[in-house]
Amino acid sequence: MKPFAGERIAVVGLGRAGLPAAARLAGWGAEVTCWDDGAPARAAAEAAGFAVRDLSAGRFDFDALLLSPGIPHLLPQPHPAAVAARAAGVPILCDVEYLFRAVRASGSAARFVGITGTNGKSTTTALLHHILSGSGRVSEVGGNLGPPALGLKMLGSDGVYTLEMSSYSLERIAKVGFNGAVMLNLSPDHLDRHGSMAGFAAAKANIFARQVRGDFAVVGQDDAWTAGMARGTAARLVPISGERAVEGGVWATGRSLRDAVAEIVDLDEAPALPGSHNAQNAAAAAAAALALGVSRTDIAQGLRSFGGLPHRQELVGQVGGVRFINDSKATNADSAARALASYERVVWIAGGTGKEGGIESLVPLFPRIARAVLIGRDALAFAATLAAHGVPHEVAGTLEDAVPAAAAAARMGGAPVVLLSPAAASWDQFTGFDARGDRFRALVQAMASADVGRAA
Repeated sequence: MKPFAGERIAVVGLGRAGLPAAARLAGWGAEVTCWDDGAPARAAAEAAGFAVRDLSAGRFDFDALLLSPGIPHLLPQPHPAAVAARAAGVPILCDVEYLFRAVRASGSAARFVGITGTNGKSTTTALLHHILSGSGRVSEVGGNLGPPALGLKMLGSDGVYTLEMSSYSLERIAKVGFNGAVMLNLSPDHLDRHGSMAGFAAAKANIFARQVRGDFAVVGQDDAWTAGMARGTAARLVPISGERAVEGGVWATGRSLRDAVAEIVDLDEAPALPGSHNAQNAAAAAAAALALGVSRTDIAQGLRSFGGLPHRQELVGQVGGVRFINDSKATNADSAARALASYERVVWIAGGTGKEGGIESLVPLFPRIARAVLIGRDALAFAATLAAHGVPHEVAGTLEDAVPAAAAAARMGGAPVVLLSPAAASWDQFTGFDARGDRFRALVQAMASADVGRAA
């Protein structure tokens, strides 16, 4: 199959997804030219047989630019290749766009389900895939979560692509029409890339673009930004909530997940889904699964058996009766709020590269914090907020120092839980939230091993 035969595609950003995308597009007949700002990545592309040149120099004579999601094309500072593409009137696209076009060109009617939101999209994506796979459906999962879109298998008409969609990718689709669109929630994030909350919301709302009658739109009702976002779509609207009943939808009251027909499952039987935020995630996955024809029995079983995600309220160890929870994926205050609300009393490890507003929005949850141990670039700013509200705290600087300090505070009776939920990005000290969470896990496991050794 050569759906892109004769097309000239520029690929910029040759990291985890970029070089494999270039290879897939070349295999589908495209004439691919690559660029990366890093010399090692350029060398790898040349070794793989690709033409490599600075795409900001000379005439931009391509049909499209496939730009890595992490590279800006507008704000805060556009990449030179994006400037050249826009000047030439060339569309700037993401890899999901090419997967969609290739699948449709093959004649397959495989369904595309896109899942987005500020928080919970990874859990909901993995959860829906888990439910679909457990029910015997053919599902490929990826996008912003796991394998990149152009690393997924081609599916026949009975298959489902379950894709986590970031705002960075959603603003770079042109023909994708999601058979199922899930919009969970919206709170301030990535405003440097989108300019304002309105710009951020507009990027997210693109998940509903080109939906038609027969499609479905699952829409969170727990914040004002999201509740009305799908107005005007031709798709069937399915409201969801993790807090209250919503007419015609799926919701949780307490720990009972249900719809207008009956209870779907008691979420106390789903240990990997604590808290009201996970109740919303469960409601979204259940609503999408119902729309895709999965039985209520299979949905309930999938919710019960879901094991959770790394770095999202992941139990990584228990030392001296204290549980250590890795929630490194909480890169903003709203996400950290969801974790803090799940525990009555914690020793909280936080800090890194803070987002706009810092941790002021977490003030109502401060009474749950027995002690805060702070790391990273904005540790002192976080400390100032905590001090203003009388929260005991210390600046440890690094995870290596924070973990033993938090463990000591917990052992002194501060709390039964040490929670890493940083409310900040990780770029100041780590290559990503996953590296931060992996380091936390390793430190806790080393401490647990040492504890066992002492006991022996």
